[in-house]
Amino acid sequence: MVKSSVLGYPRIGANREWKKTLEAFWSGKLIESEFHSQLQEIRLNHLRKQREKGIDFIAVNDFSYYDHMLDTAAMFGIIPKRFSYQGGAVPLSVYYGMARGTKDSAACEMTKWFNTNYHYIVPELDGVSPALTENKPLSAYREAKEKLGIEGKPVIVGPLTFLKLSKGYSVSETDSWLDRLLPLYVEILRELEREGVQWVQIDEPILVTKLSEADVQRLKLIYGTFAASAPNLNIMLQTYFESAERYSDIVGLPVKGIGLDFVHGFSGNMSSIKELGFPADKVLGVGVIDGRGIWKAPLREKLALLQSLAKLVPVERLVVQSSCSLLHVPVTVQHETTLKSELKEALAFADEKLEELVLLTKALAKDGGGIISELEQYDRAGQALNLSADRNREDVQHAVAAISTQHPERNSPFSERHKAQQEKWRLPIFPTTTIGSFPQTAEVRRARQLWRKGEWSDERYTSFIREQIDLWIKLQEEIGLDVLVHGEFERTDMVEFFGEKLAGFAFTQNGWVQSYGSRCVKPPIIFGDVAFKGPMTVEETKYAQSQTERPVKGMLTGPITIMNWSFVRDDIDREHIAYQLAYALRQEVEAMEQAGIHMIQVDEPAVREGLPLKEEEQSKYLKWAVKAFRAATCTVQDTTQIHTHMCYCEFHDMIDSIEEMDADVISIETSRSHGELIHSFELNTYSKGIGLGVYDIHSPRVPQVEEMTSMIERALRVLDPKLFWINPDCGLKTRGFDETVSSLRNMVEATKIVRAKYVQHSLN
Repeated sequence: MVKSSVLGYPRIGANREWKKTLEAFWSGKLIESEFHSQLQEIRLNHLRKQREKGIDFIAVNDFSYYDHMLDTAAMFGIIPKRFSYQGGAVPLSVYYGMARGTKDSAACEMTKWFNTNYHYIVPELDGVSPALTENKPLSAYREAKEKLGIEGKPVIVGPLTFLKLSKGYSVSETDSWLDRLLPLYVEILRELEREGVQWVQIDEPILVTKLSEADVQRLKLIYGTFAASAPNLNIMLQTYFESAERYSDIVGLPVKGIGLDFVHGFSGNMSSIKELGFPADKVLGVGVIDGRGIWKAPLREKLALLQSLAKLVPVERLVVQSSCSLLHVPVTVQHETTLKSELKEALAFADEKLEELVLLTKALAKDGGGIISELEQYDRAGQALNLSADRNREDVQHAVAAISTQHPERNSPFSERHKAQQEKWRLPIFPTTTIGSFPQTAEVRRARQLWRKGEWSDERYTSFIREQIDLWIKLQEEIGLDVLVHGEFERTDMVEFFGEKLAGFAFTQNGWVQSYGSRCVKPPIIFGDVAFKGPMTVEETKYAQSQTERPVKGMLTGPITIMNWSFVRDDIDREHIAYQLAYALRQEVEAMEQAGIHMIQVDEPAVREGLPLKEEEQSKYLKWAVKAFRAATCTVQDTTQIHTHMCYCEFHDMIDSIEEMDADVISIETSRSHGELIHSFELNTYSKGIGLGVYDIHSPRVPQVEEMTSMIERALRVLDPKLFWINPDCGLKTRGFDETVSSLRNMVEATKIVRAKYVQHSLN
């Protein structure tokens, strides 16, 4: 009989109960026992919902107190020495210290989970001795069975993925680390087998990336060991986000099931099965419902896919499942009351995707009999949206057609622009600035809420925003920053703010997803053709500039980041959407310049996360991503300085493309991995202005002057001092007032120390 399965469910809850519980505990409003109790109730509610919807294989151990990679590291006692861990069960103080930092210890690095906007905590293996501290999958299985009578499917991050995504060891140490971890995994699996667990899902998303021959041998060792150690346990080896590499080797592993993504990896996975077949002794998990998108699935099309697979793999050995965990989508469309009905009817969030899975499973079991009309009715909403005027604007489509045939570029090369900008601005060596935002205090959020509700007039709200700008312009001058920002107090989010002012966007009331830890974001929905409606940021930036003699940067979010941090329409390709955004933002850049703003930052922190996982597709993506950025920024004068900001990435992978963006100054989020990025510059050159973030804004601790001085001096060993800027590693929106001011004072003090040394060295 055909079964349905979900690879994971959103942690945050329909009303962000999870986020609120975490933050209440961190602020001391909940004692630990209450904290555990409240999280358990949230967790059980999620399981109840999946059971009520009719899902057959319900994932357990997908719930986390922060992040699943952090959970895995804690389960294996992989705790950096700086947290003074003494062994045994990992205290919450240590667990959250690794995630958020403590007064005395820096947090572990945080980076993107493959090409998604979810961030995981990077395990640090250096100097630790792994040991099993708790069998978390077993605890989750027992809880579901004892409390709800659910025969859960425990989920575990696989050994190869865990190792590949960890740091603190050399490539030559991979096998020795595998030797240390394998016995711990075996112990977990044996205990699950003894408990009577039927299926366990071992996530190995690393298998959709390029694998070496050594990796394949490691896979064979891992899963051969598992099969020998727990022979009666059914393992579903799960891949997602793309098609599986080394397909023949993977399906030859001694596991009972293989899960493949038939949404983002449809072409590759389908071709592999057609050409190479699928083993007769295995179950195929068919990831047919998109775990990352928010649109209703075309169920007739999905059923046809399943039926074609059933000709290659017996239908009783197919499991209908999500393409990946539903962690990446909001919880439910049910509470959205303000969306246009034409759009709302075309949406499917996590709960609606559960219904899609069950409906498809029933249709496949009946071979479509008696259910085709129901699927046809379901599909009509998506068809209606595709025919709407919002998706067929001729003015936008003509402009994008022109951009797609052009090669956008500035009037002069960087060397000439740099000289003109130096003469215009007369900035000191090592100019200091920030990335853009300042603390969004409770007062700021309350004022915005009152204005949105209509309780404050536009005039009162504008006056309040100007008061905040005045306060922070004076503070920046007092602190000693060289290039100022207005603070972005009028903005809810760096993407949502712009989406609200552009055509083609829609916004949910409760469409929250987890970005990292308790940080949740509400991505806009790009549902139609994107178009400029009028200036979006000019008023506040122009006002801020009128309050100071120092330069104030205009702050925009770039086309690729807006796209990658939104839920985008799926009826046209992403390149086309990027050019629509670029054309709209170009008009905003030109409006800023005309208003007298001649430093403009167009942030692109999300370029890397949109990079395709397949190497053969990356150059094409980078080519049009760079083109979109240049299209948005190329029409300004030489003396107008274009800045951009990017989150940390493996810089050497993209250095050519980043240079091709042709920004005058780039700032990079790097404080948690400063050494790795500087090493990239030892191997590669970068010839334009650059600022490496000198302190971590994701941690509440105030960095010391000596720390930042050391970071700056190390960077100057490999970067041109005349092109070097000093800044925090990201925006300061989430930080408190006092810590922000103290941190910036220390940053400026560190800059003064380094400047003095540089001047003295130059004189000598």
